[in-house]
Amino acid sequence: MQTFDIKGFRASFLDAIADPFYAPERDCFRYFPDGLLIVEHGKVKELGNYADLSAKYVEVPITNYSDRLIVSGFIDTHIHFPQTEMIAAYGEQLLEWLSTYTFPTERKFSDRNYAQKISSIFLDELLQNGTTTALVFAAVFPQSVDAFFEEAQRRNLRMIAGKVLMDRNAPDFLTDTAESSYVETKQLIEKWHKCDRLLYAITPRFAITSTSEQLSNAGKLLAEFPDVYLHTHLSENIKEVETVAELFPDSKGYLDVYDRAGLVGERSVFAHGVQLTDAEFARLSETKAAIAFCPTSNMFLGSGLFKLEKAKSTETPVKVGLGTDVGAGTSFSMLRTASAAYQVAQLRSQKLSAFQALFLATLGGARALCLEDKLGNLEVGKEADFVVLNLRSTSIMALRNKPFDESNPLTLAEVSDQLFATLIMGDDRAITATYIMGEVAYSQ
Repeated sequence: MQTFDIKGFRASFLDAIADPFYAPERDCFRYFPDGLLIVEHGKVKELGNYADLSAKYVEVPITNYSDRLIVSGFIDTHIHFPQTEMIAAYGEQLLEWLSTYTFPTERKFSDRNYAQKISSIFLDELLQNGTTTALVFAAVFPQSVDAFFEEAQRRNLRMIAGKVLMDRNAPDFLTDTAESSYVETKQLIEKWHKCDRLLYAITPRFAITSTSEQLSNAGKLLAEFPDVYLHTHLSENIKEVETVAELFPDSKGYLDVYDRAGLVGERSVFAHGVQLTDAEFARLSETKAAIAFCPTSNMFLGSGLFKLEKAKSTETPVKVGLGTDVGAGTSFSMLRTASAAYQVAQLRSQKLSAFQALFLATLGGARALCLEDKLGNLEVGKEADFVVLNLRSTSIMALRNKPFDESNPLTLAEVSDQLFATLIMGDDRAITATYIMGEVAYSQ
């Protein structure tokens, strides 16, 4: 049972308050070298300088992380929990990889007990890596969704998930029908959406595995439940885009397939977008839809390099969050994912700063999921999900990053430099602790 007494945390704090792709970074982040965070009933009550606030809270128990940096919890905008055990599967590109590895693995999730076991492992792995919220693919089986949400509910997590819709171009043991997917999804929405901190996403796998009728039924569900999400894949791989064009010859492109079914809107999150056209970027911007940028997956499957600079342009601004996309993605760590995002930008002759990467992993992800009123930074009233980072968690990082010194605190520029090194070299060892609604959910 959670306890929601008032409590405090002393550390250095860094959080995003605006988008550093469009404004000077110094105006987009708050930094408290010696700060105090007060949490009451699981939400942020106050955040400021320790010297300014400590006298006000002399009776409040304070957890001291004097040599650590606290940031808002990481938000993973695209990941598959049934693919946990097949991470790092060798040798294929997208369509072959699905047939060879993914579909046989997902078959196991017809067994509710098995789904429960993997859900537990999956969620513990997220917390160990500092991820406090994720947008998650389940399997085609409704019991896989029930198992996932039960485990997330037990941990009091803010999670979004949904049953996969697939009524063609997949093995018989994994297909549903346009009608059954509608009925089962509606039942799951009514059962789980807004149950505690849980939210639902209507989840067609991608256009190749859904008929027009199934996609239309998904659009019908979105109209019936306008505050649920739409979560699917889009323009990941060249061969995939060509196959979609063959299956939907009347469409003007991949995104248009979803658009015609009423699936493109403010609460729609499309994973990948590597092969998007300029017109599709413009349409995503117009509809306020979001893209989950999944760099480790895109490189592992050879899909290509996402045009982050196009998504974050002033002409066609699109909401973007980071996605690990396990199991095509190669790590649960958002630090490792941010490192890969930096490399993708470099390969496109672009830059991705430490603060821009942290924004994508926190407030940017919250905005992509329309959750910026609840998550993404440590503003008063928001849910107190946060991560305690050790910027000197390995011997080489300890050499690279100088220790915190209360008498000579780091400047914002120095924090940026140390954070960048942590994004490039860090992993789960850099996560000292993960807090959910102000309660420790993981600690080294």
